[in-house]
Amino acid sequence: MEKAAPTMRFVAEVKAAVGVPVSLGRGPNGERRVIAILGGTIEGPDLTGEVLPGGADFQLIRPDGVAEIEARYTLRLADGALVQVTNRGLRHAAPEDMARLLRGEPVPPERVYFRTTPVFEAAAEPHLWLTRSLFVGYGERRPDSVLIRIYAV
Repeated sequence: MEKAAPTMRFVAEVKAAVGVPVSLGRGPNGERRVIAILGGTIEGPDLTGEVLPGGADFQLIRPDGVAEIEARYTLRLADGALVQVTNRGLRHAAPEDMARLLRGEPVPPERVYFRTTPVFEAAAEPHLWLTRSLFVGYGERRPDSVLIRIYAV
């Protein structure tokens, strides 16, 4: 019996300005980095508002070149509601492209695997649906910003 594939619905696009990566050094599991989230926007059919400054992206660049990502930030939606986001994921590309990304140079997004799983915490009733669904993010890293297209599964 053939099963239907899951469908995805576009929710919104996050555009966030980011600071210069700060390296905490190389340990046995790879290089630890922290990147400040400086602010931005979220725009889409289901969510509109701003990304507040003060979040950060905590990364582990593994010896195999894969970046394990955990970004934590807060949204202020158009109605004033605050929503906490924890967005974990993986980013990798060919070694030369990963080296360019880590130096802050542009790389065409189609050459980079960058996927995340955003989890939302909302207290306001109109946004509780965010806590009852699973989401997938498709990311692009730019020299001074990150773009994540978020889909509900």
